[in-house]
Amino acid sequence: MYSATKYIFVTGGVLSSLGKGLASASIGALLESRGLKVTFQKLDPYINVDPGTMNPFQHGEVFVTDDGAETDLDLGHYERFANVRLGKNSNFTTGKIYHSVIMKERRGEYLGGTVQVIPHITDEIKASIRLMGLEGDVVIVEIGGTVGDIESLPFLEAIRQFRSEAGKDNVLYIHLSYVPFIKAAGEVKTKPTQHSVKELRGIGIQPNILLCRTDQFLGDDIRAKIALFCNVAKDEVFTAKDVESIYEVPVVFHQQGLDDKIMELLNIWTGKPRLDSWTELVRKIQNPKHEITIAIVGKYVNLKESYKSLNEALAHGGVANECRVNLKFVDSETITDANVAQILADAHGILVPGGFGSRGVPGKIAAVRYARERKVPFFGICLGMQIAVIEYARNVAGIPGADSTEFDPKAKDPLIYLMREWFDERSGTVQVRHDDTEKGGTMRLGAYTCVVADGTFACAAYEKESISERHRHRYEFNNAYRERLEKAGLIISGTSPKGELVEIVELSGHPWFLGCQFHPEFKSRPMDPHPLFRDFIRAALSYENSMSQTPAKEAK
Repeated sequence: MYSATKYIFVTGGVLSSLGKGLASASIGALLESRGLKVTFQKLDPYINVDPGTMNPFQHGEVFVTDDGAETDLDLGHYERFANVRLGKNSNFTTGKIYHSVIMKERRGEYLGGTVQVIPHITDEIKASIRLMGLEGDVVIVEIGGTVGDIESLPFLEAIRQFRSEAGKDNVLYIHLSYVPFIKAAGEVKTKPTQHSVKELRGIGIQPNILLCRTDQFLGDDIRAKIALFCNVAKDEVFTAKDVESIYEVPVVFHQQGLDDKIMELLNIWTGKPRLDSWTELVRKIQNPKHEITIAIVGKYVNLKESYKSLNEALAHGGVANECRVNLKFVDSETITDANVAQILADAHGILVPGGFGSRGVPGKIAAVRYARERKVPFFGICLGMQIAVIEYARNVAGIPGADSTEFDPKAKDPLIYLMREWFDERSGTVQVRHDDTEKGGTMRLGAYTCVVADGTFACAAYEKESISERHRHRYEFNNAYRERLEKAGLIISGTSPKGELVEIVELSGHPWFLGCQFHPEFKSRPMDPHPLFRDFIRAALSYENSMSQTPAKEAK
């Protein structure tokens, strides 16, 4: 049943948001640097089938894969740290597992037997894990939530069983816990980690490696104490230390010998890791030559995880230009025509990201107009592109009723609308949409091809005619207004292969003004920055230089 594939299960304890996703991604980066083929999976205990309809304030961003799966944001970490392209089998939730089991029961596949958590749910979880075993030498599986949560129990039971079936030499349990520093006492406390491991052992899982999240390296005495009470060796206790940049984590883990210990416990032989690219990346991040500020004008700015891939893609663009990118998050609901100049005065570039709904739209339109008229580099993504089209139509093309049917179903001039029929290049069929179609059914999800026009910002960035980018949106550019807008100066610089779907728009006579219907942030990597983000940051840096020189000229 099983091959020689190795499985690493990563669990978390004490509290959430400790960084299991980053730890898993960093471990993958280390193993990949040794020549192993690595892949990942995230098992989430919530009952939603996927995070596609979840509020970003609760769950953070929805990461989209090439095959159109709406997944947990941790898959973004995995793809940024390792050379992998994940898909629908890389993220399973309680809802997805139970839905599969219920459908099997309805089809009679259990032959009338009583369907139970054990064995049916746990068997389904294990089957989902085995799907990934065909894709890599090592499969790193992160279990969402915290040990002790009732909803996590079926997943923990499944991975407990998995070890006996796959073989003890093929399975490794890594537990990430919290070791707080109590300022008043002047010491770190190991009790939370002890209790977390005790809870895990009570379920039947003995962790092989402990990662202790803390703000300072743990001394040998503390590591020895944790090892004693958690039934592991001292050299199996590692510090998951706070760092300035997440891209330092693989280097910090390697310096402590974490990858060597994993190789030893899984009985894998490889050559020495090659981490030159990681150390060079960290050097560039720590020693930038320039510094700029990018204003992100959106409505989910109170939770930075809502724009996780976007934030990282901007940082990648900074690395490509040896530049530190400071992010200024601006709630679009606070922007008006009267205060937009004051709010965005210190921005060297303005970005309007994707989103859904009409809240905050007037502020976004004001921000786009400010960027267009003041010649500030502008980048509009998904909804941001649509907002840019609406602003241009209203204030330049003489279409005051321009709007999106998402905001106003009875819009006089629906420049953005729900396209009823469109050709889907992936399936080779015509897709039909209705107002009563389920929300996910009206979405254009996953990777689609875009043809780029010569002599444009997009062409200069990509340096090729045909590109593939990931989408997550429902409404499209209305071609009925295309000729009128182009005559008014709007440049359509990217379309679907048949020219039916508008993918990229630009403005001439502007330092850098571009909007795209897709989400380029999903494909950006720290060592391979996305070309649009690279060029956007380059334009912002040029704008910053011109701003800094202006006072000197006036003084003369």
